Amino acid sequence: MKSQKWRQRLLESTRGQILALLQTENRTATELAVALKLTTNAVRSHLLSLERDGLVQQHGTRPGRRKPHVAYGLSAESEHVFPKAYGPLLNHFVTVISRRLTPRTLRATMREVGAALAADYPNRLEGRSRLQRIEAAIKVLNDLGGSARFDESAGKLFIYGREGCPLAAVTDKHPEACLIIESLLSTVIGAPTKKCCEYGETPRCCFEVIRK
Repeated sequence: MKSQKWRQRLLESTRGQILALLQTENRTATELAVALKLTTNAVRSHLLSLERDGLVQQHGTRPGRRKPHVAYGLSAESEHVFPKAYGPLLNHFVTVISRRLTPRTLRATMREVGAALAADYPNRLEGRSRLQRIEAAIKVLNDLGGSARFDESAGKLFIYGREGCPLAAVTDKHPEACLIIESLLSTVIGAPTKKCCEYGETPRCCFEVIRK
């Protein structure tokens, strides 16, 4: 996936090394320069770029010889750069509950999870048009780590996954997990949404928004 390649390239760069150091503790430009054996000005240039991209932010100051030094730390938006082991954990969780539930109950549970997840975004929905709600739904998917786009073809409305799916780690073995996204989209958009995902060697996320 492009997102994975981008992350790998970032982590291998000087900016990635700065992020890795800031993951353990907040540091000043001087402290980072010493750790990376770079000039302070070079580090400040990287910090400026990372701050502009929303990956780092200022976290107070520390005493200096002449004036206080700004301390930098990771922002909340940088969490996606250092992925946690959510994928394997989710996969094992779904495997266990799938053994305890009937297929029908499992599907109903997935839909219930999606509806509960959509309830976290009520402020994005009120008073919105159908198209605006679709745009809001795509934003929700992207917030969850996916990458989606909207398309209208032959009078039908579709939401496609592009570079990633927030449940990619589990849908290969448990395609019923796609019902979480189906229910999420249906609730956010306010119209029935039906999954039409493709699995196998070249999987593709696809959800059709049913016109009423």
